[in-house]
Amino acid sequence: MAGLGVLEVSDATFDQEVLRSEQPVLVDFWAVWCGPCKAIAPIVDSIAATYAGKLKVAKVNVDENGATPSRYGIRGIPALLFFKGGKVADQVVGYVPQDVIDEKVQKLLA
Repeated sequence: MAGLGVLEVSDATFDQEVLRSEQPVLVDFWAVWCGPCKAIAPIVDSIAATYAGKLKVAKVNVDENGATPSRYGIRGIPALLFFKGGKVADQVVGYVPQDVIDEKVQKLLA
């Protein structure tokens, strides 16, 4: 399901790939059955392409990985969490237009 430049992350690899990342990370929490997740996926892929080299983009399948979503209190999906220095800097829950996500990414990278 992950597009080019988008990393599939699991409970096992989350700390290494996200929390210890030197770059800010956008994590997309999603599931196969989730319609809005499918709708936001091309936006997430586009963000990954646009900010390649500056921002790491990862996806967590909430059905296959239960620990990470519950650790961050994910109740609704899609949920996009923006991490900087191992901490949540911002988040978006539900489908939002690309410019909303772009704006948050730019703040994250500022």
